[in-house]
Amino acid sequence: MFLQSNSAAGGIGSFLPLIAIVAVMYFFFIRPQMKKQKEENKFRSQLVKGMRIVTTSGIHGKILDVDEKTILVESENSRLRFEKAAVSKDLTIQANPSSNKKNK
Repeated sequence: MFLQSNSAAGGIGSFLPLIAIVAVMYFFFIRPQMKKQKEENKFRSQLVKGMRIVTTSGIHGKILDVDEKTILVESENSRLRFEKAAVSKDLTIQANPSSNKKNK
């Protein structure tokens, strides 16, 4: 009997490293990525006419019109319509650090 209860405790103990690995992955990989995605979505919801932006493909421009899911951007005398998801928060802040400090 003593041998059986010892092996049962060892079975539960063998799952502790696996549980620890999952917890570490959650706190170091999944949670920060979710936080960054929330910040990107918040930034995209705050886009306004006249704001200078950079898209994920590297196009720099000024917003002429904002719709629910799209924006109209003027760049070098051409007008392009983009999905809001194409706007990069990080690239926009890097390209326009002084104008975006007030948006933080």
